[in-house]
Amino acid sequence: MKFNKLRMRETIVSYIFLAPVLLFFLVFVLAPMIMGLVTSFFNYTMTDFTFVGLKNYVRMFTDPIFLKSLRNTLIIVVGSVPVVVIFALFVASQTYERNVFTRSFFRCVFFLPVVTGTVAVVVVWKWIYDPLSGILNYLLRSASVISQPISWLGDKRYALLAIIIILLTTAVGQPIILYIAAMGNIDQSLVEAARVDGATEFQVFWKIKWPSLLPTTLYIVVITTINSFQCFSLIQLLTNGGPNYATSTIMYYLYEKAFKLSEYGYANTMGVFLAALIGLISFAQFKLLGNDVEY
Repeated sequence: MKFNKLRMRETIVSYIFLAPVLLFFLVFVLAPMIMGLVTSFFNYTMTDFTFVGLKNYVRMFTDPIFLKSLRNTLIIVVGSVPVVVIFALFVASQTYERNVFTRSFFRCVFFLPVVTGTVAVVVVWKWIYDPLSGILNYLLRSASVISQPISWLGDKRYALLAIIIILLTTAVGQPIILYIAAMGNIDQSLVEAARVDGATEFQVFWKIKWPSLLPTTLYIVVITTINSFQCFSLIQLLTNGGPNYATSTIMYYLYEKAFKLSEYGYANTMGVFLAALIGLISFAQFKLLGNDVEY
């Protein structure tokens, strides 16, 4: 009886401590999600709140700007996620073999853009991409690669690529840190035994190191994919989706519809679609990579 009372008391105390977090989750996470789903079926504007059923979804898939934004978003994801994973794994494998000082130096260098404010990063890249005084055009003209300055953010042929390059520089820092940490958990006795038996470095990596890095790789792939789908601040600060929606993503188009045109119902429709798309892709990634993961 005393044991049951003590257990009940501990349970009540636990829920009391959890109450602020649960309340925050309910009010600021769960409730907005439910409201977003519900209002996606309404023509929700500043002056109207009319039930329209699936008309917002039909409109979304027939909206050429949304389809263009969807294509741009997929290009960003496909163009950035594999590069981030491969580059981070390569840098981490090379850095881990160095001494402590060199390892710390490179971790600091690659992680610095992650902790630097987005506005500061954008200011630097705006100067790099500037068509008249930017260092990128200067270097390319000096090397005779181009003859005329290129408006990297103003030309629809190059604008999306320019955004992807910036995204890569800000996205590789955390994966590199995670890979370096994960390499510290690899059983070095197995690595040394394989080398003694005559295994090549590629065989050592593929048969011993890679299985140990799979959990970290799965996490990096999922998180990088989600972050790429949610690319917004760089586009808002650099191009505002232009030129002619050449750099518009689902997140930016959603923002434009909600906060510039006050079409909240249609914007929530795009939000629901984006959440479902991210969920499906994350599920597929877990199925493809998660089966071989050993925790």
